[in-house]
Amino acid sequence: DRATQSFKQQVSIRYSELVYDGMWFSPLREALDAFVNETQKTVTGTVRMKLYKGNIYSAGVKSPYSLYSQEYVTFGEDEVYNQADATGFINLFGLDFDKRLYHEDIRGSIAHAGMLAKCGIIPAEDGEKIIAGLKDILADIEAGNFHFDVALEDIHMNVEARLTERIGSAGARLHTARSRNDQVALDMHMYMKREVAEIAELLLKFEEALLTVAKKHEKTLMPGYTHLQRAQPITFAHHMLAYFNMLQRDFRRLLGVWEGADMMPLGAGAIAGTTFPIDRFMVAEELNFGTVYPNSMDAVSDRDYIIEFLSFASTLMMHMSRLSEEICLWSSTEFGFVELDDAFATGSSMMPQKKNPDISELVRGKTGRVYGHLMAMLTTAKGLPLTYNKDLQEDKEGFFDAIDTVKFTLAVYRDMILTMTVNVDKMAQAVSKDFSNATDLADYLVRKGLPFRQAHEVVGKCVAYAIHQGKFLPEISLEEYKQFSELFESDLLVALKPDHCVEARKSYGGPAFSENEKQFAIGDKVLAVQQAKLEKLQSKL
Repeated sequence: DRATQSFKQQVSIRYSELVYDGMWFSPLREALDAFVNETQKTVTGTVRMKLYKGNIYSAGVKSPYSLYSQEYVTFGEDEVYNQADATGFINLFGLDFDKRLYHEDIRGSIAHAGMLAKCGIIPAEDGEKIIAGLKDILADIEAGNFHFDVALEDIHMNVEARLTERIGSAGARLHTARSRNDQVALDMHMYMKREVAEIAELLLKFEEALLTVAKKHEKTLMPGYTHLQRAQPITFAHHMLAYFNMLQRDFRRLLGVWEGADMMPLGAGAIAGTTFPIDRFMVAEELNFGTVYPNSMDAVSDRDYIIEFLSFASTLMMHMSRLSEEICLWSSTEFGFVELDDAFATGSSMMPQKKNPDISELVRGKTGRVYGHLMAMLTTAKGLPLTYNKDLQEDKEGFFDAIDTVKFTLAVYRDMILTMTVNVDKMAQAVSKDFSNATDLADYLVRKGLPFRQAHEVVGKCVAYAIHQGKFLPEISLEEYKQFSELFESDLLVALKPDHCVEARKSYGGPAFSENEKQFAIGDKVLAVQQAKLEKLQSKL
């Protein structure tokens, strides 16, 4: 399997080091020998080499265990290929991933069978038997009473074979007027829609959590940063609302993913439709699809909706990774702005004082693998001629993993944010012991009539003076300020207070307390609209 092959590469490096160091009879080398011998049992055959101009090339291989050996691909009369001969290939690339689609596969087959019967393509009695049999199989799978046979290769054949075994020849009529190409495309579209609805719900709950925390810390002051240097005073609420706005855009993108998946491909056949008088629109209505693919070739080869999902997931994870990085910083001793609940942190195996933000670090790390799935899918699709190619089997592994990663991230982050302790005093102390109010001092001079560029120069000199004196701006006396400009008056000390600096920034979208109140109201409306859209999606599943 894939894991064994990957581990063998690591073993080969260590084995080489042992041989190089002369440790022929070490227990480790003997253990590695045993592992290699076990995994090499089926690695046998003949390799033909060609010597040409000092180089050696492989000219061919032959093995009784080769997936594509002559004995497997050349058949005599009345012989058929046994899928069990390719169990390694199937285990590596097929059934383990396809099994996740069982619900969609059976539901799609039920709709297909109903259409075949109504259109007179199969007898009505057979249609009823097929539908009843499929429902029984669905119940068995969900109860854990269904054995998946690797020899049957994928979820589609496992279900169909069990159906035929149970209801007889009627089951063999199910695949009339369809191919596995359009069948798996249907399954993936339906699965995508279900997952989009579930992720939308998780995303909405995390947005609610961010808004809840923001409302709780409407007047909690903290430094705002640019270049990771303290820039201007803001509120923790304003900071949380920034992520709330990012997730609003993610929700919008997720709705776009639904739209791309809301097209029904069944009926496209392998490539060119079917000669049977099917009703594709009947199936689309039964399965709650908004529209039907108008081109059969596009229907079986389209994976845009998966690429769109992976693009959404990459952007969402980028936002979550940015928040993760900030939580890692804020929870450090150097910042001390927040403390995570013990459920979302771990200790050190050696250093008893440590409390590590492991969840945030994991999310930050997993972001890269979601990016990788997007690039892998784009790379897979870029070289494929129309229509279906086996390369498209690669659409599932990365897609499923990205779904799992996104759902884990959103679910755990909601609880982590809600249970996180915000160290209000530490933030307030930080914002009062820096020069983040320098811009406000420049604005003060501008309101007194001094052009901004000149005010900027004056304040720069004030800051340099304060640093030289070992003071912060509020600690400099009025007499000292007047050395730099006669425009300074006694009211400047009020202008330098952090809460005044924040409240003065009342421009739309600014951090002023009054603006926070407006943004909270807007946020509540956004969540209400998103909830309505979510319920609409759920009604179409």
